[in-house]
Amino acid sequence: MDKDLPVSIIVFDVNETLLDITTLEPLFERVFGDAFVLREWFAQLILYSQTMTLSGLYTPFGALAVGSLRMVAATRGVTLADADISELKTRMNEMPAHPDVAPALTRLRDAGFRLVTLTNSASASSPTPLERAGIASFFERSFSVESVRKFKPAPETYQLVASELGADTSALCLVACHLWDTIGAQAAGCRGAFITRPCNAMLPAAEVPAPDLVASELTELADQIVLRWKPA
Repeated sequence: MDKDLPVSIIVFDVNETLLDITTLEPLFERVFGDAFVLREWFAQLILYSQTMTLSGLYTPFGALAVGSLRMVAATRGVTLADADISELKTRMNEMPAHPDVAPALTRLRDAGFRLVTLTNSASASSPTPLERAGIASFFERSFSVESVRKFKPAPETYQLVASELGADTSALCLVACHLWDTIGAQAAGCRGAFITRPCNAMLPAAEVPAPDLVASELTELADQIVLRWKPA
């Protein structure tokens, strides 16, 4: 791929990249006595979503989220109540945006980029999580992997966005705080921009594609995107 080709569409991952999953911590603190079990649960959720895709199977992300919570509870000898499951669902639907999100999106929109989202989560009726977080208006469209019944980083998920927008994948830059997501996007022909939110870091290993851009704050990453690819 020609690294000098311009990018015109910025594709945002949603969970943790835009929306703050640490607001789920009180549930894990109450149920497990340790808020950091959130990270174990989220890692299992991603692991099994990718396992389903590699196995040619599909279960909606929300169902996997509940199942992963039950699995973690079973491994720790914890009994979950129906109220715990309900609280997980409620908290997942009401996650706020990180403080740096609205300023970064404003910067990119004002610079002339097209902004969309791509999430593993299923489509939701209004008010959607993005609407509840107050950032839905920034985005031209919101895509869910449910359309292809494969989870990121399957190439079909990124190709879905390009196809629906009538663009080549080379015109897309995927912004995510998960390196597995930027790796998948780059393998599908997109650019990758990585935000190192807490508990996310680079993977120093041979043949692992380095993101095109890296920053610790989304506002800084937006500045880098504008400097490198601002539309004419």
